[in-house]
Amino acid sequence: MHPQPLVDEAWLREHLEDPRVRIVDCRFFLGDARAGRRAYLEEHIAGATFVDLDTELADPPGAGGRHPLPDSETFGTAARAAGISGDTTVVAYDQSMTGGAARLWWLLRHFGHVHAAVLEGGMAAWEGPTAAGDGRPPPGDFRPREPREDTRGAHELCADLGGNDRLLLDARAPERFLGAAEPVDPVAGRIPGALNLPASEALTPPGELLTDDRELVAYCGSGVSACVVVLGFAAAGRDDVKLYPGSWSEWCGLGLPHTSGAP
Repeated sequence: MHPQPLVDEAWLREHLEDPRVRIVDCRFFLGDARAGRRAYLEEHIAGATFVDLDTELADPPGAGGRHPLPDSETFGTAARAAGISGDTTVVAYDQSMTGGAARLWWLLRHFGHVHAAVLEGGMAAWEGPTAAGDGRPPPGDFRPREPREDTRGAHELCADLGGNDRLLLDARAPERFLGAAEPVDPVAGRIPGALNLPASEALTPPGELLTDDRELVAYCGSGVSACVVVLGFAAAGRDDVKLYPGSWSEWCGLGLPHTSGAP
């Protein structure tokens, strides 16, 4: 079973009790690291288990930004604890396509597990059976494979600023892209030459970008909501969009060139 990158509620309802399908709650809320798990314990899709964005889908904050990619060992341990095996079809969800589910989808794909999807609309759109309390399945046998060549790094991007062969897609809200507001990171602005494609709009990518022959690289504040951009393009048939994992939190921390205002 290999669903498309996005599955709808009808598909998940049909497979809700399929033992080959593992549903994973990836909700997180900026500013409250424990809110996602509290929300899960209060109510979640029936049969779902929970993974924590900050501790299982990312390494601790540091030089690589606020949500550096976890190494293969860390992620493999988290995936197995969530009941994921090599033949498991994973359906991830968050609150409303805010990035946690797309991050799990992206990491599974990054480490060679193609049987993964994200639930359209997330928990906010779910009207099917729910449950409360903790639900931890038997451990799976997931083993990460060699990572895909699907990322770009800060210095690699900086060396090619202004080039014609690559386009950076900034998944943050317009006010952060413009540098008019910056509620999280110490510096406001964006990477020079970037185009704003907010994650809230990324599930229907502009048609001209789907056929753009440049390399597309998505970034955001910390590399989480940018995964929604990658997901949107993959669902629309373009499977080659790269992720800049460190994103703005790393870029501004390194003191690399930035700009603000209208493009």
